[in-house]
Amino acid sequence: MSEFRTSRRIVFQGLGALGVAAALAGCGGSEPGTASTPAAGTGLVPASEVPVGGGVVLPDANVVVTQPTEGTFRGFSTTCTHTGTAVNQVDGGEIVCPNHGSRFSVEDGSALQGPASAPLASVEVALEGDEVVLA
Repeated sequence: MSEFRTSRRIVFQGLGALGVAAALAGCGGSEPGTASTPAAGTGLVPASEVPVGGGVVLPDANVVVTQPTEGTFRGFSTTCTHTGTAVNQVDGGEIVCPNHGSRFSVEDGSALQGPASAPLASVEVALEGDEVVLA
């Protein structure tokens, strides 16, 4: 009959795996990039907070608002077209996905750097007064 000895290392490795599983289970809710888009007319961001040639990521609204040229505002889904990860920043005039480094144009959402090859989905936005809203 063989004797099984549990080492502290095995116990802690098991507890580590359980902790990760518990943390992931506690995250619940929606997958990254799957937040629902608010209704038309919903205010998104003051126009003054959207830099010319750049943009802002609004994860709660699942929208990236960009201003490629002064006074022109565009909206795109935050869902990367490669694996569905939520894009998380606008840097150097490009919308960036943190997962595999895909980059998208602030002008039209087109894929500039892969692995994504399809553009980000457009979201209709408009300027109402001093605020960018969903159209």
